[in-house]
Amino acid sequence: MFTSLDQLNRNIVFHNHPIRIISLVPSQTELLYDLGLRDEVVGITKFCIHPEEWFDSKTRIGGTKNLNLKKIQSLKPDLIIANKEENEESQINTLMKDFPVWISDIRKLEDALVMIEEISCIVNKKKKGVDLINKIILKFETLKAKKKKLISCAYLIWKNPIMTVGSDTFISEMMNYAGFQNVFSGKERYPQVTINDLKNVNPDVVFLSSEPYPFKEKEVSEFKKLMPVSEIVLVDGEMFSWYGSRLLKSPSYFSKVRGRIKSAL
Repeated sequence: MFTSLDQLNRNIVFHNHPIRIISLVPSQTELLYDLGLRDEVVGITKFCIHPEEWFDSKTRIGGTKNLNLKKIQSLKPDLIIANKEENEESQINTLMKDFPVWISDIRKLEDALVMIEEISCIVNKKKKGVDLINKIILKFETLKAKKKKLISCAYLIWKNPIMTVGSDTFISEMMNYAGFQNVFSGKERYPQVTINDLKNVNPDVVFLSSEPYPFKEKEVSEFKKLMPVSEIVLVDGEMFSWYGSRLLKSPSYFSKVRGRIKSAL
């Protein structure tokens, strides 16, 4: 028997290392794959698109905010991995009555590294977890050493209404590591803003994220007409918002994005 403290400061008791795991979060699903848990993971969400082989073969238990509780119960998991922000509290509370639920709460890079360490220990993959963490730290330290001036930036996650990110978000943390200063850092979480708000803060760059709203080239053209002074750039939302093993790929992606920005030259 052992216990693990989740990121809501709850002690979760395990009698053995889990062998039937359900992940309710796409970025944490990818982490489980990269930890080598091919057979142990029995259920994922419809948004867990990485790895593709799991998306095609694992049982899907609904969306992150619309879980199929009966299907989850039928899979008899001995570990469910959830997230405070991405999953609905009422559904998680229901699952807690019958199953061990480990909940992450990620605002900073350090939170993500703690999550990786705890999950890897729970699933008996501590060495792989430590190796992964060390590689991520090295890549982010290298990225930090390369950074030059901060570029003012607005990061948009939704179109109608326009929504952005505040300072107390993981995305804002990643923006800072990438060398972009969040012009809405004075706001909390995911505020709605207007075109006039964007014009007033006058960012060097406006990022249009691929998720949760799938911004495309047509939106780039629309925003360029509205904000001709700012650079409008499509970015891969997974690189800025996924906090599992995808963090290995984020630093090099951030460097490529900076290379495309005229303000960075």
